[in-house]
Amino acid sequence: MNTLTNLIPTIYTALDTVSREQVGFIPAVSRSSKADAAAKGQSVTAPVAGIAKTVDIEPGPTAPDDGDQDIGNVNVTITKSKMSPVKWNGEEQLALGPAGTYNTILADQFAQAFRAVAGEVDADLAALYFGSSRAVGTPGKPPFGIPGDLSDAALARQVLSDNGAPKSELQMVLGSSAIASMRGKQSVLFKANEAGTDKLLREGTIGRLEGFDIHESFNVKRVPPTAAAGYLVNGAKVEGDVLISIDTGKGIIPIGTVVNFSGDENHYVVAASTASTVTISAPGLRQDLADDTQMTVLGGFAANMAFDRKAFVLASRTPAMPKGGDTADDVMNVTDSVSGITFQIALYRQYRQVRYEIGLAWGVASIKPAHAVLLMG
Repeated sequence: MNTLTNLIPTIYTALDTVSREQVGFIPAVSRSSKADAAAKGQSVTAPVAGIAKTVDIEPGPTAPDDGDQDIGNVNVTITKSKMSPVKWNGEEQLALGPAGTYNTILADQFAQAFRAVAGEVDADLAALYFGSSRAVGTPGKPPFGIPGDLSDAALARQVLSDNGAPKSELQMVLGSSAIASMRGKQSVLFKANEAGTDKLLREGTIGRLEGFDIHESFNVKRVPPTAAAGYLVNGAKVEGDVLISIDTGKGIIPIGTVVNFSGDENHYVVAASTASTVTISAPGLRQDLADDTQMTVLGGFAANMAFDRKAFVLASRTPAMPKGGDTADDVMNVTDSVSGITFQIALYRQYRQVRYEIGLAWGVASIKPAHAVLLMG
């Protein structure tokens, strides 16, 4: 085994093992995944297309000279550069004897390494739940818990429609409790004659629901309960305001909790807070508020999420190597066709042992809070 080339079948076997188990946020968000090396702390850019406009059609001898657009970008900082190691020495390989299980075990180790790195990436994306505009559902009650009732999906889509989110790439990432409720109580989804497929009944595969691609992730965050209470709005507010002055209350209002106001049926996600102000995510209030309107703070829920794919972005790169390389005997990049992530695999020959590293550098960002909504559960 002179180079990693001989290990390509083993590596791709491992990658195939984990790619279909990919944690739910990674395939759901917008990705800027390249093999270009980037250093930890470095900012990389992801393109953002501008809003399209319409013009009147006016017949003429030539087509109009229009259609120019400003393609913007958003900076995403590479905040983590990590690797998962795999190591074997000669005695350990010899102990396996002629059974021929070395490559099988090695493939399993690579699979676990891919899962470890991808799991941390997915957890970072799940932690962006506070970058959502509003929330639907009830804390402590998993979505889709009422048989035959798909209101949670309908309400989530209503929020995104009200906020002007595109409808072509809607995603929904649910935790295990929400997925279990969907599989166990929404019989309409596994009646083949009504759902148009028997995949949920036979395989547990949900697929699409009301325009959403459904994903499952064990990394869905749980917003802790809060003792914050008794707050009143300080001064009248108007529709669209995001900075809400408050007074008289007690307790800290954590980022990511949800607030609602007396007389307003909407639930707003807290993007920032101080002792005297609460900042809610864009596009802000849906209606005017009078002075001294009562504000209620909600916590203690699972932060399931629904969003347009471009509401969040994952920028991933291979970890930076010094010019001329380091002591690695061989380095190769392997791209997961499902997630689009390119992992770096490095081989280090040491004294009577070999060591492999599966590495990745990445950063995540919330780009458009107005195009995301929480499904409290």
